[in-house]
Amino acid sequence: MRAFHGQMSDNQPIRRTLAEKQKQLRDLRETLASMKSHTSPALRESVQKRIRQLESEVTAAPALKAGDRRNTQAAPGGTDRPRSPRRRPERSI
Repeated sequence: MRAFHGQMSDNQPIRRTLAEKQKQLRDLRETLASMKSHTSPALRESVQKRIRQLESEVTAAPALKAGDRRNTQAAPGGTDRPRSPRRRPERSI
């Protein structure tokens, strides 16, 4: 079966809100702190890398949020709900 546009199997990155990113950052910090001394260096480095990425995203989030407010005010009458994906109608037999 083929996937329609916008389906989760389209190999697209998962979009997270600021609160979700902050929660993931807390969880990763706890994970890093609870790692044993014999944990592989590659795994430890990958967790540290993700923590650095999330920290930069969280610190940049207030600037992005202010930019979103300006864009929504510039476009009156816009809807807040996401658009549903378009699908082709199925052919009858």
